[in-house]
Amino acid sequence: MPNREERDPPAVGGRYAGYVTGVLVVVYIFNFIDRQIVTILAEEIKADIGISDAQIGFLYGTAFAVFYALFGIPLGKLADTWTRKNLIAIGLGFWSLMTALSGTARSFAALASYRVGVGIGEASATPAAFSMLSDYFPPRLRATVLGIYSSGIYIGAGIGIFLGGWIVDGWNAAYPDPGLAPFGLRGWQAAYLAVGLPGLLLAVWVFALREPRRGQSEGIVTAKHPHPFRATARELMAVLPPFTLLSLAREKASGNVMRRNLAGALVIALAAWGLIELTADPEQWIALGIGAYAAFSWIQSLGLRDPPTFAMMFRSPAFVLAAVGFSSMSLVAYAFGAWSPPYFIRMYGISATEAGLVLGGSYAVGGWLGITVGGILSDRLKSRTVNARVYVGLVAIVFTVPLTLALLLTNHLVWAYVFNFVVSMFASCWIGAAASTVNDLVMPRMRATASAFYILMATVGLALGPYMVGEVSDVLTAGGMQASEALRSSLMLSILSLVIPLVLLLLLLKRLGPAEATRIERARAAGEVISESE
Repeated sequence: MPNREERDPPAVGGRYAGYVTGVLVVVYIFNFIDRQIVTILAEEIKADIGISDAQIGFLYGTAFAVFYALFGIPLGKLADTWTRKNLIAIGLGFWSLMTALSGTARSFAALASYRVGVGIGEASATPAAFSMLSDYFPPRLRATVLGIYSSGIYIGAGIGIFLGGWIVDGWNAAYPDPGLAPFGLRGWQAAYLAVGLPGLLLAVWVFALREPRRGQSEGIVTAKHPHPFRATARELMAVLPPFTLLSLAREKASGNVMRRNLAGALVIALAAWGLIELTADPEQWIALGIGAYAAFSWIQSLGLRDPPTFAMMFRSPAFVLAAVGFSSMSLVAYAFGAWSPPYFIRMYGISATEAGLVLGGSYAVGGWLGITVGGILSDRLKSRTVNARVYVGLVAIVFTVPLTLALLLTNHLVWAYVFNFVVSMFASCWIGAAASTVNDLVMPRMRATASAFYILMATVGLALGPYMVGEVSDVLTAGGMQASEALRSSLMLSILSLVIPLVLLLLLLKRLGPAEATRIERARAAGEVISESE
């Protein structure tokens, strides 16, 4: 018997679509509260369990990012084949539980393992949400809607920083002797518990949403997948070493493909070994090496399992330039997201409460304005030029560089706060444009998978940005530089990475229009069966 969505599918646009958008924004806010809170707790965690800046960078970035990206691919496949709102609800419940359990950690290893769990859970949300919202709204509003959804990044980050600082200072004031605190909890542990547990209730709310018909916003009928979990298991095997080789064998990979896989694994292993010798941080490079090999194997396997999706993604220069170009902007964004609170605390001697209140407000309001206005502008200008969304990305780079330098070079706290607010606006305005561009270049049934790859590329920035800033800061501090100055110098060096997205987005300008115009023809040529509704 057909379910309610099949009998009476939700309409494209309208009040209910707006309601779903609002709920998913709340989910994304919780996503980033749980992800970002470690930044304001960093100084407390370092003092309590005795870890370095590089290890804080690992906790914030790599421990989360590698497994977020790795599991994002099979969970993206599940979002493309199963009920998306159920997947989001289950993932939300899991990552909220892992966040709460972080409050029980007593060691670096325990905290890192819970951060891995948070990463796996959060990987379920965004590809599924991108796909749902793309079906709830017409393409002409896509950047606006995905921008509104993505505003949860900065609202959640801001709330997480504020709550973390407020809870830590309040807890420490109430219980100066941790031995007398309830259950012997430190302030940072209480903060994790406080922000994790409410997400379990939100998960029940998400279960009650209605699922839109896949492809309805573009009149492209997408058949229901007969075996979503079987398809997801195949996708998981394609990214989870050592099952990656079994996956290739199952797909009857040629000897050349198998040899390329083994050669790739050897190159990645040697690179990881060299970096471990250089930095003495084995956990960072082992985790990143596993993630790199998993991504490489998955791309090989996708070409065998789903040639049309592989062709639309990896045989399209426009898609590759968009996915890698936009996502590489995240290295600086995540580096500053991780280290701004510790930087302000070290440089200006302010309390965690003040840092949380002011910086959290800046991220929440500035980031929301940037993402929302950037999405609206890119949609409105799209009717005038096919490259409107690329121009938004280029504007973000051009303005972020001088404003970030001004933030780091000023020695006046008030001006630093002002620059931080303005940087939050420009550094976030490209996010809706990026997500919509990636979704526009593939067919409806491929969107969550394409989004998962885009997010995988963005999490490379998350894995490298915070860690590298922490590593350079540690090296400079060991060389005799003050901790605050070391962190400032390290953050300034990270800005150089914006050269990469600048070049890639400039290359995209000539390729995006033809790629969008030939999307359906290219999909059919790759073997995709397309049925268009009247």
